Amino acid sequence: MARVEVDIPEATRLLDFAHPRETFGFVGHENAERDLIAAHASGKMHHAWLLSGAQGVGKATLAYRMARFLLAEPQSHEDGSLAVDAGDPNARLIVAGSHPDLFVLRRPWDDKTKKLKTVITVDEVRRVQHFFARHASRGGWRVVIVDAADDMNASAANALLKMLEEPPAKAILLLVSHSPGRLLPTIRSRCRKLILNALGTDEIAQVLSANGYELKAKDAEAVAALSEGSAGEALALAAGGGLDLYKQVEGILAALPSPDVKALHKLADAVAKRGADDTWRAGTDMMIRWTGRMALASALGEPGPDIVVGEGTRMLKVGARADADRWAEATNDLAHHFARGEALNNDRKQSFMNAVFLLQGLARGKAA
Repeated sequence: MARVEVDIPEATRLLDFAHPRETFGFVGHENAERDLIAAHASGKMHHAWLLSGAQGVGKATLAYRMARFLLAEPQSHEDGSLAVDAGDPNARLIVAGSHPDLFVLRRPWDDKTKKLKTVITVDEVRRVQHFFARHASRGGWRVVIVDAADDMNASAANALLKMLEEPPAKAILLLVSHSPGRLLPTIRSRCRKLILNALGTDEIAQVLSANGYELKAKDAEAVAALSEGSAGEALALAAGGGLDLYKQVEGILAALPSPDVKALHKLADAVAKRGADDTWRAGTDMMIRWTGRMALASALGEPGPDIVVGEGTRMLKVGARADADRWAEATNDLAHHFARGEALNNDRKQSFMNAVFLLQGLARGKAA
């Protein structure tokens, strides 16, 4: 029986890119990989690991990489990595979602709503208990990947905690977490922690190149800054034309409180075009990102790295028109505004225009 259930939608799949279980290349995070290798080589492998860091930074990819490594049982660690050949029978079973000794705990599918449930339920954790109740098919490790641990509701978290308190022999749990502070302190305390930091510009460029995106050095720097070192975010930006959209959004918002109305209408028409859902998501995301960068620049009194030449200077000029707290509130307000508009099926162009008008009011010194 397939442990991953690859026939239903996967919340962790990014657009049409390879899923983490299908990804064999790995960029950055050498220290985390070395820690896992050293623990395995010592013969005293901790039974639970908490892989934390920003979303899209590579946590799930590392978890599947570790699962392949454990289930393939390599005889040597001489190359200093967890790499397993894609042709290995265990690796092929994992890609297919059918390895009998790997269980992936994630949000389940709801047949009634035809959507993924919003949380990992206790019933799903009970399936892990059944998984651990039987012996490994090949006499080796049994591996559970929790992706993402943040999605567990209270009952599920408490059920998982019992497993962490009394772990089965030759079993390992790999918990992927974007926000470890949301987890029970008792869960965190029973896991060995690995923090995956943001990737650098060169590493982001490697990820983009491996996926067919060859950017100029300046654009690669801009994508790295805009994605905040997240490989997943960088790929989404490259695929959706996010960098170009950000430049257009910045050109309009940098002129606040007197934006170019003609340019605004043109951009709003483009992002709200019927059938262009990816462009809509990217365009609204770029506006929220710009506002978040504005809030940070306002709070620190200095801008971050320019995405567009001269952006920092323009940000400080616009940002001075309101307190940093107001810009931070506006970031949340925009996210809520767009989410509510989608839920109510509001006109997208008008929703985009209204968001700019909200920021216009703030730049004029009015309440956001």
